[in-house]
Amino acid sequence: MKIGFIGLGNMGAGMSLNLIKAGHDLVVYNRTRSRAQAMENLGAKVADTPSEATVGAEVLITMLADDRALQNVMFESGNAIESLSESATHISMSTISVDLSRRLAQSHAEKHQDYIAAPVFGRPDAAAAGKLFIVSAGPAELIEKYYSLFAAMGQRTFVVGTDAPAANLIKLSGNFLTSTVIESLAEGIALMRKAGVDPRKFMEVLTNSLYPAPAYKTYGAMIAADNFEPAGFKLPLGFKDNRLLLAAAEEASVPMPMASLMHDRFVAALAQGLEDADWSAVARVVFKDAGL
Repeated sequence: MKIGFIGLGNMGAGMSLNLIKAGHDLVVYNRTRSRAQAMENLGAKVADTPSEATVGAEVLITMLADDRALQNVMFESGNAIESLSESATHISMSTISVDLSRRLAQSHAEKHQDYIAAPVFGRPDAAAAGKLFIVSAGPAELIEKYYSLFAAMGQRTFVVGTDAPAANLIKLSGNFLTSTVIESLAEGIALMRKAGVDPRKFMEVLTNSLYPAPAYKTYGAMIAADNFEPAGFKLPLGFKDNRLLLAAAEEASVPMPMASLMHDRFVAALAQGLEDADWSAVARVVFKDAGL
């Protein structure tokens, strides 16, 4: 397939490379051009503008950091929605707000274009390995049509319905649950440290018994070692997702006290200068509260 791919950050670079390996024809765009040029050596064509990446594309895939970046590409200076053909499909794989996903669905429908929301679970190493978990929502026939694209990027694709924003809400809620895992691990490890128990032994017991899930293993090891760099998912991005989750909860009149707690943890972590650290560095706020 001829694919326009916009957004070659830590996640998008691995995802686009896997599409190239699967034999697809990619035209890529990234605001930092050097990232796009690196993909050129691997077989992609480099576009000078977002609009150029969409011309003639059957599918446009976007993997951008936040609402602001995606709005700029699609509606503002990039104006990619105007250059996307009527027969094309936009697959938005970014973690964005429910509101923006609704706007995209409506705007594409007005232009007789198709739209699928397909945010992902997984860190950059999973993106590079083609092992992401993809949550898709949109017209069932389109998801089936482009299933080979999802298979090239992920180990499993979940189809959650025809209403695209549902996928975005699931993604935000999943990230919320991961943030509460981080908080719980940080509190437990703070207790171990103050009591003189080796936190690594604590995590060895937990991850080989009741909690063998990757989130516990990955973040437990980082928190036990008090080492949050290099960042797989930077703290400001976690904070962004937390704000989007709280906005969706407010719209639905659902109180989420743990999400509010995490909001304050993120603010405190940023105030302590941890903006370049992994989002699990909120553990340092917990440690500080415990006098560590």
